[in-house]
Amino acid sequence: MRAAVLLFPGSNRDGDVARALRGSGAHVQTVWHAETSLPAGTDLVVLPGGVSSGDYLRGGAIAARAPVMDAVRAHAGRGGLVLGICNGFQILCESGLLPGVLMRNSNLRFICHRQSVRVERADTAFSRGYETGQAIDICVAHGEGNYTADPSTLARLEGEGLVAFRYCTRDGRITQDANRNGSLNSIAGIYSPRLNVLGLMPHPENFVDPLVGGIDGKPMFDSLAAERAAA
Repeated sequence: MRAAVLLFPGSNRDGDVARALRGSGAHVQTVWHAETSLPAGTDLVVLPGGVSSGDYLRGGAIAARAPVMDAVRAHAGRGGLVLGICNGFQILCESGLLPGVLMRNSNLRFICHRQSVRVERADTAFSRGYETGQAIDICVAHGEGNYTADPSTLARLEGEGLVAFRYCTRDGRITQDANRNGSLNSIAGIYSPRLNVLGLMPHPENFVDPLVGGIDGKPMFDSLAAERAAA
């Protein structure tokens, strides 16, 4: 697995996700946002968390117009894998690679805590290390994670099985209390129609080592590495 981790001004989780990828056996290169191409042989592009360009316009809105994003769109169009985490999810929505938008949390506060999310399908390059319906323990840290879409888009996501993860209780129940940012249908992450682009608000990269409290994020990176090895 050859992974390119994009670096925008304000990215702050690029080191975490690079470490997680290397821990699963990936070769990782960092790519500056002003580049116009991806490294040769790139299998996976990762847009990490942070506050790209200070979120001065909207979360991810400026980064979505960075030169490198044309190369990311072309990569996704060829079926290449793309993963956007937190601010990366915002960038994917702002760039048109995923539908909908991430609004300010419904309680109007930044939230940062451990969070259970339910795996909605376990048959993608990102999720084969999990089981459908499994509640995994990772974490969230965001101020604009309230996923919102128009009714037709929401119906399509649900009808085509494109919801990747939902906020849930530790035993996998979908409740209003577990949905701390107010996302529609408790959505924590979504796929593109071809299932090769994933955006999610929680941070799996921070739970890959028992020394920091958990390893429920590691199967995602192991799954990606295994996908390339099998290709």
